[in-house]
Amino acid sequence: MKYFNSVLIANRGEIACRVIRTAKDLGYRTVAVYSDADADAPHVRLADDAVRIGPGPVGESYLVPELILAAAKTSGAQSIHPGYGFLSENAAFAEAVEDAGLVFIGPTREAIEIMGNKAESKRRMIQAGVPCVPGYEGYDQSDETLLAEGLKIELPLMVKAAAGGGGRGMRLVHDQADLANAIKQARAEAVGAFGSGELILEKAIIKPRHVEIQVFADMLGNTIHLGERDCSVQRRHQKVVEEAPCPIMTPELRERMGQSAIEAAKSVGYRGAGTVEFLLDDSGFFYFLEMNTRLQVEHPVTELITGLDLVALQLSVAQGQPLGLTQDDITLQGHAIEVRLYTEDPGQDFLPASGPVDLWRPASGVGIRIDSGICTGQVISPFYDPMVAKVIGYGATREMARLKLISALKETVLFGTPNNKDFLIDCLEKQSFIDGSATTAFIGEEFSDADLATRLPCFADSAVAAVIELALEYGRHHNHSLLVSTNLRNWSSASAMVSRKQYLFGELIHDLSISPVANSVDTYQVTDAGAQQSAVVQLLSIEDNLASIVVDGLSLIALFMSPGHGRIYCSIEGRGAFFKDMIILDGAINEAVGVGRVVAPMHGLLLEVLVKKGDQVLKGQTLAILEAMKMHYEVQAEIDGILDEVTAIAGKQVASDDVLFEINGPEEA
Repeated sequence: MKYFNSVLIANRGEIACRVIRTAKDLGYRTVAVYSDADADAPHVRLADDAVRIGPGPVGESYLVPELILAAAKTSGAQSIHPGYGFLSENAAFAEAVEDAGLVFIGPTREAIEIMGNKAESKRRMIQAGVPCVPGYEGYDQSDETLLAEGLKIELPLMVKAAAGGGGRGMRLVHDQADLANAIKQARAEAVGAFGSGELILEKAIIKPRHVEIQVFADMLGNTIHLGERDCSVQRRHQKVVEEAPCPIMTPELRERMGQSAIEAAKSVGYRGAGTVEFLLDDSGFFYFLEMNTRLQVEHPVTELITGLDLVALQLSVAQGQPLGLTQDDITLQGHAIEVRLYTEDPGQDFLPASGPVDLWRPASGVGIRIDSGICTGQVISPFYDPMVAKVIGYGATREMARLKLISALKETVLFGTPNNKDFLIDCLEKQSFIDGSATTAFIGEEFSDADLATRLPCFADSAVAAVIELALEYGRHHNHSLLVSTNLRNWSSASAMVSRKQYLFGELIHDLSISPVANSVDTYQVTDAGAQQSAVVQLLSIEDNLASIVVDGLSLIALFMSPGHGRIYCSIEGRGAFFKDMIILDGAINEAVGVGRVVAPMHGLLLEVLVKKGDQVLKGQTLAILEAMKMHYEVQAEIDGILDEVTAIAGKQVASDDVLFEINGPEEA
């Protein structure tokens, strides 16, 4: 076995940061790789060395084995940790690393290859005596055979692509008459997504729990499990909330599932960290689903209840050392719950979002862990998965962990790009989650479209934002401390000064009048005449994006950030919103989006620019193609005219409201 003292992390974001921290703590030299889109990312700064591997798109950087291997050679790295995603379960890459004389911190090519194919892995599990869902996983892939085998399976049944995952190439069939079309659609989707049309058929387990077992094996034949994780709360077959232990687990069931997971790992000569996933039905039967041959996103909850560092164990096993643990050494203490913070819009079917990180301020405290890969000032790229952080709560009991996690989410701030923080809090506060009864049907059953819609700020929150914004304006205009010890800021020789702010949220308008309260320092009467609401707001202190406020006698803390005059993000007790003063911004908006000015509708990548300076364009003509949130948008001219300026450049990232074109209309010409 080759000894190594340096590790290249073939990944990005929070997992790259997480691996780098442990590796550095153990004395390893760490090497990061980065694309052009990640040049200023935290994982690049955290590593001892960093190597550029190409442009932003994954197909030109993180997914190219040759570029990763070249980076290892350039940096002198002796081993490669793949993290998760990207090349982590690419069997050919694992072999190429070993062939290059480097250590692959993961399982063998053979294990990855077998477990990466649902049909082959299921055949192997049946041989090993691991419980599997009844169905068909044979080699004959003709439509006739699949139709005949489907008739033998109890309805409803699932048609699944043998390769890949993430819900692609899957169809649920409730009626045998629909089976032929389901096979056709699943096969076509599988070919497009994974390059393979191989399918399996399985009895559909309706409303199961998704329970997985963490296994670990060394190169000496020692294999143990580290308990289970419940990952039932999912959207689009992707996990959102994970916890350990499973709320309904019993010692007897854990023993049976754990032993099955160990047998699954041993059947393929496994080494390192792996996860065997099962479906658990309401009668206590469990069925093999798949094995992930890598570290999982949700591994922190296992670390918290076992006290083990799984990355440290990975490095140790890769060095050829024995686990140093037996099954009897593994004890589970307390409870941990993790949520995945995504930049996405739950109200738009969880559509991924890209954009700026105007402020990232994670919570901290006893029993709170946050693994992130972002920082203030960074831009969330449209090229990568929208998960930017994992927030974990740990406590002696499940309820303690849940309450700590809710508190941590409310104290955590991500301003600049839409995200799912409010949705995560709502998940944790649903009664079925509190009871521990959530299944994979949780989101569909518990959330209506109205529940997922963006939450509009209440009057009190707008009042707080208005008072904070006034304080910031005073500080900017007078180059003075934001808070003063007298009422001079509000004094007028004629009468009390009244300020006005108008915040617009779709069809909701908060038209606010803000006037100082006589003989009170930094206290204001805020009134919304239209809504016939009023509140007294006192600003006690304001510093470092944090304001202490009293609203009608109720004390609270507001986290805020102002990216510019008339704009302020504000989060109050976890309720976040972006407040734009339409009175201040009215002229600026008209100027930025004048009839001849064409601006970017959102953050994204300019794929094509279809015109040049001096061209004659017509209203409605497509000027450029913008890629954002994994979709393509046409940027169009709003008037006829001649292109006077073209600042749009193909291949360039643009921010929302960036000016791309300027058109001289007929009158100007």
